[in-house]
Amino acid sequence: MPTGASTPPPPSDAPTETLVEFPDNRLLIDLCGEYDRNLAVIEQKFGVQILRRGNLLAIHGEEPLRAEAADVLNALYVRLEGGKAVESGDIDREMRMGGSETGTGTRAGDQLEMFKGGAVEIKTRKKLVEPRTDAQKAYVLSLFKNELAFGIGPAGTGKTYLAVAVGVSMFIQGHVDKIILSRPAVEAGEKLGYLPGDMKDKVDPYMQPLYDALNDFLPGKQLAKLMEEKKIEIAPLAFMRGRTLANAFVVLDEAQNATTMQMKMFLTRLGEGSRMVITGDRSQIDLPRGVPSGLKDAERLLTGIGNISFNYFTADDVVRHPLVAAIIKAYDADAVKALANKEKRS
Repeated sequence: MPTGASTPPPPSDAPTETLVEFPDNRLLIDLCGEYDRNLAVIEQKFGVQILRRGNLLAIHGEEPLRAEAADVLNALYVRLEGGKAVESGDIDREMRMGGSETGTGTRAGDQLEMFKGGAVEIKTRKKLVEPRTDAQKAYVLSLFKNELAFGIGPAGTGKTYLAVAVGVSMFIQGHVDKIILSRPAVEAGEKLGYLPGDMKDKVDPYMQPLYDALNDFLPGKQLAKLMEEKKIEIAPLAFMRGRTLANAFVVLDEAQNATTMQMKMFLTRLGEGSRMVITGDRSQIDLPRGVPSGLKDAERLLTGIGNISFNYFTADDVVRHPLVAAIIKAYDADAVKALANKEKRS
């Protein structure tokens, strides 16, 4: 088209709105949310306008975006028909994943079959957990499928949270006998001795994110009882030496701070009937200068081995505050720029 030429107007009979009908007005109220706040979120995401007309929603905007918004609305309505609530996280998930999550979950033994073409759901005692991005969905599927799975990516992408949720789900359904959660206490060496209390008091601050995740999935009294009975253990990585972890769901969090020898030690604890998940963020290595990260070595050595999966996350998979994704992208861009400048100088 020549410079300065105007775009021809659309045909006069071209539709300018998309109408979506919802037969149950009570569910439509829940779909729209208080003061139509759910509609406002979808409008902002897709750059469309949504108007209510009785049991119809009229979507105004560009055609591809109208269709995407309609898909999300339909998926959320199906969710309501299934007796589930629609919360902000559910809207975010459907917008990220194209409104495709309309199925239902089932027991862990049959989940891989039932997940095909449907929703991926993790059932715990306190809540139903659903992946909110395609990368999260692939990660959860790999946790059920593989005996050893790695989740690698930045903070806020749900690596540890989803792993603990899957562990709790498999435990309450009888597929494993215990849950073992571990982290390297990278600052423990000289500083633990200055902290008050016994060893548990000293290491608990490092383990707190794991306690937080468990509290989201299990009632407090039940969690306390399971921990007292050693059916759920939370311990520093150093405490794993010499053990064989059989019939257990084992998670190593913050694995970028494990040394190569620690990683080898941990991986070789895997026993019969167990599943192991390794999570970490290669951009947050706190090991002393010159000490290689065991996560990087494991990634290099184990890629391509059967029954071991590697799942990767980016800033686009961050499900915390939207600013977290923006912050991660800014730091990533700065690192790329610094590397380019270094290569230019050399």
